[in-house]
Amino acid sequence: MTADRTAGTPGQGDPALGDFPAHAPDTRRWCFADQLGAHFLDAPDQPVLLVESRAVFRRRRFHRQKAHLLLSALRHRAAELGDQAVFLQTDTYAEALDQVREPLSVCAPTTWPARDFVLRRPGVEVLAARGFVTDQTRFGNWIAHRRGRLLMDDFYRDARRLHDVLMDGAEPVGGKWNLDHDNRQPPPADGRSPVPPPVLPVEDEIDEQVRADLDRWVADGDVAFVGDDGPRLFPVTAAEAEVRLQDFLDHRLREFGPIEDAMLAEEPWLAHSMLSATTNLGLLDPREIVHRAEQAWRDSVAEGDPLPLNSVEGFVRQVMGWRDWIWHLYWQLGREYRHGNALDAQEEVPAWMAELDAEAVDANCLSHVLADVRDRGWVHHIPRLMVLGNYALQRGIRPLAMTDWMHRVFVDAYDWVMVANVVGLSLHADGGVLATKPYAAGGAYIDRMSDYCGGCRYDPRKRVGEDACPFTAGYWAFLDGNRERLAPNLRMRQPLAGLGRLKDLDAVVEQERLRGTDAP
Repeated sequence: MTADRTAGTPGQGDPALGDFPAHAPDTRRWCFADQLGAHFLDAPDQPVLLVESRAVFRRRRFHRQKAHLLLSALRHRAAELGDQAVFLQTDTYAEALDQVREPLSVCAPTTWPARDFVLRRPGVEVLAARGFVTDQTRFGNWIAHRRGRLLMDDFYRDARRLHDVLMDGAEPVGGKWNLDHDNRQPPPADGRSPVPPPVLPVEDEIDEQVRADLDRWVADGDVAFVGDDGPRLFPVTAAEAEVRLQDFLDHRLREFGPIEDAMLAEEPWLAHSMLSATTNLGLLDPREIVHRAEQAWRDSVAEGDPLPLNSVEGFVRQVMGWRDWIWHLYWQLGREYRHGNALDAQEEVPAWMAELDAEAVDANCLSHVLADVRDRGWVHHIPRLMVLGNYALQRGIRPLAMTDWMHRVFVDAYDWVMVANVVGLSLHADGGVLATKPYAAGGAYIDRMSDYCGGCRYDPRKRVGEDACPFTAGYWAFLDGNRERLAPNLRMRQPLAGLGRLKDLDAVVEQERLRGTDAP
């Protein structure tokens, strides 16, 4: 896909992509529940409007811990601001705004429906979006001059130059832009994380009230949730967010890079930052996160004990590279992008997956990942992509259905987070706009990058029989079922050629046809 096929640059076409003003310090600032940090205000004492809409939780069956996190963060922010904020708890946003008799300003929301709503609302001035490193106008100008493929690495390099991050003059520190080749190690052989567990927040009376309200809503039959309740695991205040960030910089960043793609059944956190939910609530400014990570590296170099550059660069790339990239593509690829289905996947999300029924699944990898999602509402990017996404890709689950499911069950997921990540990256449903080939892999990948396969009833080396790994067999069945669609892709020539060497291909395809999306 070339740049001229994307939605227009800001200011062209869709008004939701318009060039919005940057500041409105003299109005009350309406902050959505993902705009809770101080960087969404123009002055420390600016009056604020916060709205808790109960209808939001009726629209979708969210993970219970996601609902708790959002409500707790919103109510904690209201308590912090005190008389500076008007906090309205209503059924809908419209009902709340009808009670406000003064002009409002709002930073452009993060989803198409929310932007449409604020743009239609009289008396609300819409400002430029915040909460990302590169703003929408700069990205629009950047993409307008692109020719050929849209490549995240190109954007990331230009963003590093623009914001002077990990730069040595005009060149990247260390001489290389991307050190991802150093960050693909399997998990520690002893099955243990090399870093201490993260510092977890302590619940308070606001959390207690949130839990009671959610219980009451469920009892009233007003809303329903999926996943287990549990102690809150992610920050909901700026103070808690600062603790989480500093804990990562002090104790986890050094080990982060090499094992960022690894998976361990009993160590779900490994060395990950667990900052995604916090940043997506707006509690941390990603520009500050990047600055702090770079400063930690420069300080460590000056002290003679340098943090590994591959860990620091890998983390910076996550925050100002991939996160920004996914955000900008959400707008630039337009409203219809979510409906892409280039591989004609028509299966629904199976009930065992939808209900996070880990006990119904024999495959250790799927069972462990589903249990982690059920218990925490979070797993890192590789279980999402190479276990859940890989399964959905192989089994032909509808991209729109999978996007909705992931949006609902992950505490850090929003529409803008999931559309490109699922439609483009996980399911290759955009035909190759985001990824140069499908992220399909057999059991060998999972075996190499995790400890899931040990003791599993399925053998990652087998593709036929009762102990055939559903990922290994599913990989070959996927290639066979999509060989015509994938044939023009040069990167798929070698995998597709492998089909001709399988003497048992017919048996594999029939076996997987019968298996379908039954719990493996």
